[in-house]
Amino acid sequence: MATRKTVKRTIKNVFLALAFPVYLLCDWLGRVAGRDSTFQAFSQTFSLIPGKLGVYSRAAFYRLACPNTSDETSIGFLTVFSHRDTTIGPGVYIGPQCNVGKCTIGANTLLGSGVHILSGKGQHNFSQTDKPIQEQGGSFDKTEVGEDCWIGNGALVMADVPAHSILAAGSVYISKAEAPWSIVGGNPARVLKMRKQEESTA
Repeated sequence: MATRKTVKRTIKNVFLALAFPVYLLCDWLGRVAGRDSTFQAFSQTFSLIPGKLGVYSRAAFYRLACPNTSDETSIGFLTVFSHRDTTIGPGVYIGPQCNVGKCTIGANTLLGSGVHILSGKGQHNFSQTDKPIQEQGGSFDKTEVGEDCWIGNGALVMADVPAHSILAAGSVYISKAEAPWSIVGGNPARVLKMRKQEESTA
């Protein structure tokens, strides 16, 4: 087991070394053309690499490009990140064809296929009816997904997810669940039950 971990760490270090010049290029171009737009282009490119080669390449690139991000991750084919200000903890699995916005994903959290994590709920303002929506601007907030969560296939996440929670497949999650250990589902998503009951304080 120790030998296997050593070999895996060595492979990851090799990929980090290979990704470093690409990261430097991304960083330099970002200063000229805009950080997030450049980062998105590189993310789209890395998303196209298939198999284990892609898994190791993406882990290395995001470890270098995103703050406090671990390379002990598995990020699936065709998954795209839209903001550099995204933090991925160790042990995180992100399935294929996901769209990951500005967020923090805690350790050992699992995302199924086709999950969308938005950068909050205020990306587009629409209060001015005499002005096109695309001209009204908006704001990007950093969505927090706690550790040890399971987000089911096709879920849409627009609010913070408490630690140890489960979000059912296909759910539209727009309001934060009140407590950790929640099982949430539906459109709009609501708490269905708790994985773990609160300990009695009596």
